[in-house]
Amino acid sequence: MSRAAQPFARPLSILLASTAMMVGYSQMTATAQPIVPPPATALADKNPMLAPWTGPYEGVPPWDKMDPELFPDAFTRGMAEVKAEVQAVIDNPAVPTFENTHVPMQLAGDTMERLFALWGVQTSNKSNDRVEDIDAEWSPKLTTFYTELFLDPKLFARYKAVYDKRNSSGLNAQQIRIVERSHDEMVRDGANLSPADKAKLVEMNSKLEGLFSAFSSKLLGDEKLYTFVTDKAELAGLEPGFVASLASAAEAQGKPGQWAIKNTRSSAQPVLQGATNRALRERVYKAFISRGDNGDANDTNATIAEILKLRQQRAELLGFPTHAHYRMADTMAKTPEAAMGLMMKVWPAAVARVKEEVADMQAIADAEAKAGKGPKIVIEPWDYRFYSEKVRKAKYDLDESEVKPYLQLDKLRDAMFWSAGQLYDLGFRENTGTIPVFDPKVKTFEVYNLKTNENVGVLYLDNFARDGKRSGAWMTTYRSQQTLGGERNVLASNNNNFTEAAKGEPTLISLDDAQTLFHEFGHGIHYLLQHVTYPALAGVPRDFVEYPSQVNENWLMTPEVLSKYATHYKTGQPMPQALVDKIIASDKFNQGFSTVEYLSSAIVDMKLHDRKTPPTDVDAFERETLAGIGMPKELVMRHRLPQFGHLFSSDAYSAGYYSYLWSETMDADTWAAFTEAGGPWDRSVADKFRTILLMTGNETDRAEAYRAFRGRDPDVKALLKKRGFPTE
Repeated sequence: MSRAAQPFARPLSILLASTAMMVGYSQMTATAQPIVPPPATALADKNPMLAPWTGPYEGVPPWDKMDPELFPDAFTRGMAEVKAEVQAVIDNPAVPTFENTHVPMQLAGDTMERLFALWGVQTSNKSNDRVEDIDAEWSPKLTTFYTELFLDPKLFARYKAVYDKRNSSGLNAQQIRIVERSHDEMVRDGANLSPADKAKLVEMNSKLEGLFSAFSSKLLGDEKLYTFVTDKAELAGLEPGFVASLASAAEAQGKPGQWAIKNTRSSAQPVLQGATNRALRERVYKAFISRGDNGDANDTNATIAEILKLRQQRAELLGFPTHAHYRMADTMAKTPEAAMGLMMKVWPAAVARVKEEVADMQAIADAEAKAGKGPKIVIEPWDYRFYSEKVRKAKYDLDESEVKPYLQLDKLRDAMFWSAGQLYDLGFRENTGTIPVFDPKVKTFEVYNLKTNENVGVLYLDNFARDGKRSGAWMTTYRSQQTLGGERNVLASNNNNFTEAAKGEPTLISLDDAQTLFHEFGHGIHYLLQHVTYPALAGVPRDFVEYPSQVNENWLMTPEVLSKYATHYKTGQPMPQALVDKIIASDKFNQGFSTVEYLSSAIVDMKLHDRKTPPTDVDAFERETLAGIGMPKELVMRHRLPQFGHLFSSDAYSAGYYSYLWSETMDADTWAAFTEAGGPWDRSVADKFRTILLMTGNETDRAEAYRAFRGRDPDVKALLKKRGFPTE
């Protein structure tokens, strides 16, 4: 639940105001002045960023030709093309119809769609100072361009004309849904504003896009930093392969003979969990939670305050009481109250469980001090993961270091592919080296239907952390499926930040990382299986997005996967059943920590955006809000506000971080459906899940689709039971 998937890159044509999510993964909007291409030059004429993709699999991105300096020219020319395509729809003298308005608008923007796919990788996977400068300059320009383009009153007039006659013009159910959703979204995003207010909206969106870019740049600056260790003894307790990777990182930073712990979750978490040196844990913890909050050039607090102010001004301009109401208008939850209602059903039980977990940890720390095995301490946030492992060992005779040797990244990748084949008939053939990639360590796989051998698309796997790559894990599509205009296959990408093993050694990952691997792949499955006619019905509500990925995590711990793919990296032997039994027995262990860590972030997000007066002191708001809900002092939010990229690198998850819990409620209830049917590999349930929920995009209301799948609404009791919390 705590693993983040960034918004999927969707075609420009999906919904008018949704051209977004492609530059900086934010709601793009756009330049009243005509966009005129610059004079033809050799560079512009041959700009590979604009060229149709060639090669196998219906064409693949030219990653080998990607150059930051090519993008400004490409953006200018791409905008001119989109402007011409939209203007052609506006200038059509024929009476507006679905066929002459909605269809060409959904087919428009192919060049920019490809360009944004390339730029998304450049900014998220391969960034540097020059890329950040270009992003800072062009994100506001692009936002202004799309805002103004889609606020054109003549364009809205055509959409409204089709909308007004939607029930008498012979449209089918999907077409009516597109007409209604497009119209409603245009109204929600300012189509009925006065010219003066439209100008204000354009300015607000442009400023916000610049602030999102600034936030991302500052956060990336702090995540490029390292904690250096000069005495190997300080690394006691850490897995040898991980220590070797820290030595390699230090050497790459020009400090051979030292060990470098990068200021990202994938490097910090193993230290907090395994290092016996408490001072090192504290140092790494404080560096990690202080990202963006150090009062220096990378401090994000002032940027966040300005974002919050502009968001609330925009919401009021658009007729919404708060930014939360604006963002939630097209979600399953619909209102902030509904989202908070679900969160507060879970919060008290999670806090109560944390108190039990802390008591167990404190008892062990006290016993060690009494036995002379350490100083007397009070459990602090940098102790939580470390002492929880001691509790796990004491209660379940389970040590994470026992598990990790069986979790080889390549084997688990094969496991997730095998599972997708068993459930959905998806096959994967590695084709690394046959098509371009944007980094030598990216692997690629042809995706096909096991029954028909028909190509489905390509999956790119970018698994390892590196400088210039943003933290976290996410999935995106470089090309999404649609039937309109000719069937398209899917180019999907999973991006993780695992720490690569030293040369010649297999990369071993934690159980949490393994869940992340399966989670992101669940997003990939969702889009690889999609089969919709209209791209306008491809995107799903924010609080549905995480649902397929969270469901997919469940297959990791099935006996069939563990027995075949969880093999020891030295002996090749499968994970012993006794160890599997320990893992399963401890399944509900530490659920207080994981729930409170996530849920505190989601509650603070909602309280931050469901208010008319935005805070100006972001740190103070965070402290006071957490105190008000009874946040345990022994742990910290999974994402503190100064580093909360979900909220401040774009609008995408703002007032929407609750969606993981909303989705997991459906996930737990879905897994119960498999259990009730006889097991995780039941094809009748898998087929219903695939055909009703995964293949259909947003062709029908997702709440109605879930009811069609399950026969009722999801039951929160399934979630509480899964986490080991009281259900009454």
